[in-house]
Amino acid sequence: MLTKADDYPVHQLPEPIATAGTDRNFYDRYFFNGYSPDGRVFFAAALGVYPHLNVMDAAFSVIADGVQHNLRASRLLNMERMDTRVGPIAIEVVEPLRKLRVRVDRNPHGLEADVCFSARAKAVEEPRFTFRQGPRTILDYTRLTQNGAYEGFLSVEGRRSELKSVLGTRDRSWGIRPVGSPDSQGAAPPRPPQFYWLWAPLNFDDRFMLYHDNADGEGRSWNTASAVGGLGDAEPVRMSRCSSVLTFKSGTRHARHAVIEARDAENRQWRAELSPKFNFYMSGIGYMHPEWGHGMYKGECEVGYDAYALDRVNENDPRFWHVQAFVEAKLSAPDGERRGAGVLEQLIIGPHKPSGFRELFDTAP
Repeated sequence: MLTKADDYPVHQLPEPIATAGTDRNFYDRYFFNGYSPDGRVFFAAALGVYPHLNVMDAAFSVIADGVQHNLRASRLLNMERMDTRVGPIAIEVVEPLRKLRVRVDRNPHGLEADVCFSARAKAVEEPRFTFRQGPRTILDYTRLTQNGAYEGFLSVEGRRSELKSVLGTRDRSWGIRPVGSPDSQGAAPPRPPQFYWLWAPLNFDDRFMLYHDNADGEGRSWNTASAVGGLGDAEPVRMSRCSSVLTFKSGTRHARHAVIEARDAENRQWRAELSPKFNFYMSGIGYMHPEWGHGMYKGECEVGYDAYALDRVNENDPRFWHVQAFVEAKLSAPDGERRGAGVLEQLIIGPHKPSGFRELFDTAP
């Protein structure tokens, strides 16, 4: 089937763009978050395309007065990827790698937005994520991360806020990861679930810092990297090595403090200390959501809404394991100290020896 995308010189396979190889789990995804320096404004958005499931979905979440409001939408893709609108939520690429627009049109759930992301710095291509369980490829994707600033407005239940001094991060990823309904038969023999993931994009007045870590149950990193970059068209500096240490909130798997340390090619030390202030729950935009998970078939076009009071969330409910904690950040760099803000994304499932976790559900003492 030919689609609008086939008129652009972007083909990677000798077939129409509607087909992306043979893996049913192929996906293509946008993510955005934005926050004010004091954390009073926090929002996130996502839109995913699942060509072989013939589904497109999107979500937009805002934290206002201690409540996380979540708007989600899903529709049939009809094999047409160029129409990046799902119900009231739409993503527009205004200028590739520099400016993107997120819109949430008026809807019965009282959540509206029109925000434009403008890059503060160059996008960073992260190392390719490839993870296998025995012979089966579970993850195989590429991701870019870019820090930026927003302008526009948010409206929650009729209360409109103009965005001022709002920074944040966007990412784009595409490739293979579990989407839609789970496979009926995994690789033999069955293995207990284990996943350790940290991601920390940080904004400072004159630069940014990125860090991520995927690790196995023994604490061995199978994909980790860090970069520091100036603003504008400055080339980011990729660190030669990096590591992190988390101190957990008692009774949870969520951090109350974190330290990231990195060394550049000249062996200069970079150290970021992160102080989490509150959690944004990623299920609001579909991650690990039992009914609105990514790629789930909901029908021709469906829109849903719910809200979480942050002070009532059970952090040990699996729906709320995956978080982005808004953090205040102190960066100790070779040329001095800076203070800024960002997020510390965390998803820790199953054993992780350095953290003291031995079982699927155990928590910090």
